[in-house]
Amino acid sequence: MRKFNRPLPGDIRTADPVFAERIKVCIAETIPATMRKTVETGRLDAFKLNWKEGDKNKPHIFWDSDTAKVLEGMAYCLALNPDPELEKNYDEWVELICSAQQEDGYLNTYFTRIESEKRWAYLSWGHELYCAGHLIEAAVAGYECLGKRKLLDCICRYADYIDSVFGLEEGKRRGWPGHEEIELALIKLYRVTGNKRYLKLASYFVNDRGTEPNVFKTEIGEANWDGGQNLQAHRPVREQDSAVGHAVRAVYLYAGMADVADEENDVALLEVCECLFEDIRQHKMYITGGIGSGFAGEKFTIPYDLTNSSLMYAESCATIGLAQFAIRMFNITGNNKYLDVAELALYNGALSGISTRGDTYFYTNYLEVDDNLVTYNSGAKVRQPWFACSCCPTSFARFIPQLGTFLWSAGDNEIAMNIPAACHADLKLKDGRRVSCQVEGDYPYDGKIRITMETAGNYRLLLRIPSWCKQYTVTMNGKTTDSVIQRNWDIGDVVELNLEMPVSVIRSNTKITGNNGRIALKRGPVVYALEQIDQQVPVRETLIDIDGGFRLFRDLPGLPEGTVGITGKAVHEYFQDSNALYTDEPPTREDVPFKAIPYALWQNRGDGNMAIWLRAK
Repeated sequence: MRKFNRPLPGDIRTADPVFAERIKVCIAETIPATMRKTVETGRLDAFKLNWKEGDKNKPHIFWDSDTAKVLEGMAYCLALNPDPELEKNYDEWVELICSAQQEDGYLNTYFTRIESEKRWAYLSWGHELYCAGHLIEAAVAGYECLGKRKLLDCICRYADYIDSVFGLEEGKRRGWPGHEEIELALIKLYRVTGNKRYLKLASYFVNDRGTEPNVFKTEIGEANWDGGQNLQAHRPVREQDSAVGHAVRAVYLYAGMADVADEENDVALLEVCECLFEDIRQHKMYITGGIGSGFAGEKFTIPYDLTNSSLMYAESCATIGLAQFAIRMFNITGNNKYLDVAELALYNGALSGISTRGDTYFYTNYLEVDDNLVTYNSGAKVRQPWFACSCCPTSFARFIPQLGTFLWSAGDNEIAMNIPAACHADLKLKDGRRVSCQVEGDYPYDGKIRITMETAGNYRLLLRIPSWCKQYTVTMNGKTTDSVIQRNWDIGDVVELNLEMPVSVIRSNTKITGNNGRIALKRGPVVYALEQIDQQVPVRETLIDIDGGFRLFRDLPGLPEGTVGITGKAVHEYFQDSNALYTDEPPTREDVPFKAIPYALWQNRGDGNMAIWLRAK
């Protein structure tokens, strides 16, 4: 079923003004910082299995996943930038993790050392299968990127053990992961080993979920059962038609469903994935690609409930998960609508969660911050170096090095440029041939892209035209052509793509009550925001003159070199008596300029207010 394959991190060498810099900082700062925190907080030492009462850093149910995600990121970074010292650390971590494996193959620090009698007793919230999934992903990354088998062999034993426990066969028990993740991980393991046992187990976890008798309801108890929506277990997955519950868990499940549908050529299951994706895209996604509008429960709520602050969620991990779901759906179907969402999430809602220094993070990604904002977690208004629940920092450690893998896909006899960011791509076609090309340009800040082909032969080049682009041109060796080019290529052939990229004024559906009368600015895939540090007057008192014209500028001290801002005319609207709670006096208005920066870069030059949705003059 799958139309395209996704490249490995080492296949794409980014050279653009956004992803390349983020990857560079990840290698230099994010990986070392998350490694230090993993050690300092006891997460790594938990694999020694020697913690005892009275010791600090008592192991937690999700700690194994944090360690695994950092280890996965280490493998990707080593593929991009070989480093003997980092590789030594990688090997030492693997040795320690493998040493914690039990004789039967089980591998979980909390339920081995802290509550050994409760193994598999708390599936709804115990995170055992979730942690197993991240260990599997780390093992596959080490094997695919570095050729290392030790952790892979260890994890295959663990997966074999899990398969011996769960399923519908005689002698097994029914059970599903409370926090989904292992489904997509098992597909990765199947793809590198060819062992159909792992595909079958992933398919079981997907297809049995939510069926009756509901195993979560039995575990949690009738008195505490809330219907199972937050666990995506309210009904069988094939009967689900809207995105519900915990946003991160949901998109992990949907990604796993897409993988199972792909491998089993299951058209009906793929249609469910398409339906769930459309519900997110059309009803439950922020303009930034963020998802999950309810902080309580970290969940999807009802359609058009997309508040910009206070009670909203839009967790970094959720946006990252949506991008992973979207790229899977594109690679299966070839439909560019999935790339539109992936690109939106990557340039906005995902990268906003990590500072340009690479060592502080948002858990919740607000779209508006003001003096009277009520925050419900410490990481909402100012990025933090770590959290008690540090899923976001460790997610970035493995996600940032994968940014290049979103740029291209490769099929039977074709390569697809998904996002036209500058890079060198060395792609493996499904028949084993490799095709290389060099992409130059300043995307996402400029729409002029130049592609120089480095491999001769007959194959097709697919250029995505984003939905935001209304006018474009394509030339091949100077002659106008289409966005799909099939030919016998010569080394040195040049394709030029020009995407017109004006500033767009965006309005939201009137059902999003808080945005009524407001507009947002977007240019290409980049959503812009007003940050207080750049304004002459308070952000909340600024009205954008949408008829006054917009200009681009690059003078943005404190932000990455090459960043493009938007400036234009605005009106400062305020009341003479600024302390009056209410007044019947008309406001005073005066003309002022405004400056807008890419939303993903806000809160990198100090604390201050910010807004994406603004009133128009």
